[in-house]
Amino acid sequence: MSGPLISLHGVSYRYPEREVLHAVDLDLHPGERLALVGANGAGKSTLLHLIVGLKRPSAGEVLAFGRVRRVESDFREVRARAGLLFQDSDDQLFCPTVLEDVAFGPLNLGRSAAQARADALAALSLLGLEGFGARVTHRLSAGEKRLVALTTVLAMDPDVLLLDEPTNGLDAPARARLLGHLSGSDRTMLICSHDQPFLIALATRAVVLQQGRVAAAVLHAHPHTHRHTHLHLHVPADAPHSSLGGDAPPHPDHHRAEVEETPGPGG
Repeated sequence: MSGPLISLHGVSYRYPEREVLHAVDLDLHPGERLALVGANGAGKSTLLHLIVGLKRPSAGEVLAFGRVRRVESDFREVRARAGLLFQDSDDQLFCPTVLEDVAFGPLNLGRSAAQARADALAALSLLGLEGFGARVTHRLSAGEKRLVALTTVLAMDPDVLLLDEPTNGLDAPARARLLGHLSGSDRTMLICSHDQPFLIALATRAVVLQQGRVAAAVLHAHPHTHRHTHLHLHVPADAPHSSLGGDAPPHPDHHRAEVEETPGPGG
């Protein structure tokens, strides 16, 4: 495809208590590693769920792989081609053993049992999890579950990775192993994370979700004594004042935002 693999056009989403996304426009281009950042509850996880059809927008359109996607049958192809890593690994892992969990996706795509097993073992090997196949999933550590959850996505060989807090629960060696694999991959990625150093090392572009809207952002690597993600949001001079939500200053050249980096639900 010459255009974006995934596009959101004017997408809004409302929970009963509040609107979390408002008229969001976002394009994910082939080969991009797009960082999506924002405070807890900003709507990052919701946005990923809209892309694969786990939620449906209250307004706007989701386009994926060249087609508008509206109903369940439309999203089946999307889920085969865009692999979602859930924020909570326990939402992804439900089989008795690791090998069964990792092979489930390939089997669901119609691959033979032998091919699904081979794909699962290959995916485990990618993240240094050889020998994990017979392990009981619910007895794994949080970090081990995180890596296994990612292998369930990789085993499907998707065109796009949608990664929701991929470094949650990982120790330094596992985090480095994950970063090494993703850095060497040519897959298109949309990454939601509070782990700013990880995003700085991996992302090719960044946007921030703020008050239901998306704005361009630049991640900066500099030390601070408090735990905030420091971003510079670049807003076109002709952008409407509401493009950042709230009381944005009129026609700024740039706008600085501090986004809380306390671990927790991504919203």
